[in-house]
Amino acid sequence: MKIISTFYSLLLISSSVIAQQNYTPHSCGGGASDDNQLTGLYSCNGGPTSCRAFLIFKSKPPYDSVPSISNLTSSDPTQIAVANNVSVFSFFSPNTPVVVPLHCSCVARFYQANASFVLSQSHTYYIAATEVYQGSVTCQALKFANGFEELNLRAGMILLVPLRCACPTGNQAGIGVKFLATYLVGNGERVSEIGEKFNVSKKSVLEANGFSEEDDPNLSPFSTILVPLSTEPSSSQIKLPSSYTANLRGNESTRNIYVEIAKGAGFFLLAIVVVAFAFFLIYKTRAKGMDSKIDKNMIRKWTPPADLRVEIASMDRVVKVFGFDDIVKATRRFSPKNRVNGSVYRGTFGKKMKLAVKRTRMDAIKEVNMLKKVYHFNLVKLEGVCENHGRFYLLFEFMENGSLREWLNRGSRKERQSWRKRIQIALDIANGLHYLHSFTEPAYVHNNINSSNILLDSNLRAKISNFSLARVTERATGASVLTTNAVGAKGYMAPEYKETGLVTPKIDVYAFGVVVLELVTGKEAVSMEGGREVLLSSMKHNIGDNMEVQLAGFIDSNIKETQKMEFAKLMVKLSTACLNQEPEQRPSMGKVVSSLLKIQVHLQKLQLLTLLYGDRHQYEERIEAETNVEL
Repeated sequence: MKIISTFYSLLLISSSVIAQQNYTPHSCGGGASDDNQLTGLYSCNGGPTSCRAFLIFKSKPPYDSVPSISNLTSSDPTQIAVANNVSVFSFFSPNTPVVVPLHCSCVARFYQANASFVLSQSHTYYIAATEVYQGSVTCQALKFANGFEELNLRAGMILLVPLRCACPTGNQAGIGVKFLATYLVGNGERVSEIGEKFNVSKKSVLEANGFSEEDDPNLSPFSTILVPLSTEPSSSQIKLPSSYTANLRGNESTRNIYVEIAKGAGFFLLAIVVVAFAFFLIYKTRAKGMDSKIDKNMIRKWTPPADLRVEIASMDRVVKVFGFDDIVKATRRFSPKNRVNGSVYRGTFGKKMKLAVKRTRMDAIKEVNMLKKVYHFNLVKLEGVCENHGRFYLLFEFMENGSLREWLNRGSRKERQSWRKRIQIALDIANGLHYLHSFTEPAYVHNNINSSNILLDSNLRAKISNFSLARVTERATGASVLTTNAVGAKGYMAPEYKETGLVTPKIDVYAFGVVVLELVTGKEAVSMEGGREVLLSSMKHNIGDNMEVQLAGFIDSNIKETQKMEFAKLMVKLSTACLNQEPEQRPSMGKVVSSLLKIQVHLQKLQLLTLLYGDRHQYEERIEAETNVEL
């Protein structure tokens, strides 16, 4: 603890400079000579407190696809796809520079972009920093961000990963620098070569990293260097050796050929099977003297409905078609012991793969049609489909911690004590909705957001499920959809939806506001008090000017942190904005995400400062000044 206190003391007394950042060679040992080496992060040196930044990550299995890199860096897969001109399911050839957009924030006078990482048995700080994150985080930053000693690391631990990033200073902005890209230095790379890759001068790169114009520095592998840019980087702008580009085109052509061959072979084999089976039926019926009466229903039962076959054939990503016998075996004949909730069952396929099997009706085609077009870390992933005698079965990734409602009722007491977990859950939901509203084509309204449709994985990361009521909305015009049959969970439906059937993204915002209140209070959206139903959303009407006194009786008693009231006020303030009776007065999910990111950074600052100063009341003014947040 003494070492940690010393670290934070040095961290906080470091001077705020106006100059460029200083390059820090890779080091996982001691002997740090300045704050940069001590923290492993770039200083907040007079620029903005937050900005859009970029990490140039080099693809390497298993982190060689948009989803895997997005998960590793806790970034938006859609933004990665756009920056690299690929789809959200694309894989990259080894050592391809991948542009990863980040939200960079100043936390306790050092810039960082937060990610999280689950340790496996073989991971150490050194392996996580160098082999997994390629130097985009340092051993020192991992140690001090998490507080665990090296020998105390265990498989399953979740590490906070402060990725290195920075915002331009006022001086840099004055000469046209709008973004700083964090480039991961490889073995033997020189400053001039790095500048050429981004079409920027060697001088500008040297100045951005604290070198003099005369320097020709030796750069250390697994370190980072900042590249000043006037425009957002894209993979197409990063120059690669011609031999590499030719090889990449060759690989892509070969892959495309294989894909086409595979498609052709698949259709050819399917045709053979269909024809052979048809001849078998004809032969069998003729043998019984019924050659003029072939049972067409037998063929219909054997093949999936035409509409579903079309949907499966046109899917943008591979979704496996499961056999009904496999599902029966995996769910133990839909045993009550395998029932998760309602018509959802847990199934074990093979030795280890667990999936959630959802029994549904013929209208599943609509849900499949949507799910084939969307992909985001915070949306539950469709893994497979099945049809048997007119009943559909959709197979999704299995979420170990069940629904948010279940977790609030009976989750781990220790985990429920933490504001950090609850804020991250809210941010995950908001990111998923922001993706549906703003980044899909067409745009979607979920139309059934509630705490039972928010599922939690083994790391308590939240994902939105149940898209059966989702509706298309026109993003460009802001047009809405009218429905004569308003359906949804009681307590979550926006007033305009109940009254007129008006479907817009703002009904998701309203429902999200109710979920935020559930995270603050632990209460259900609808409860019985004195023999009558009480809506949780009405809580905002019971809170007057003296919010702190009013909130004291509402906050979930499981929350034990000293900052309990402060974050309750911030979260209720956000919820109140989302629950505005007028749809146009509610914030967009983009603004909600921005507010939650500020709250998350505020929490990190406050926890860090409280750890440093110990007695909060002794340093009340200093802490308030350091952690002030405006939503």
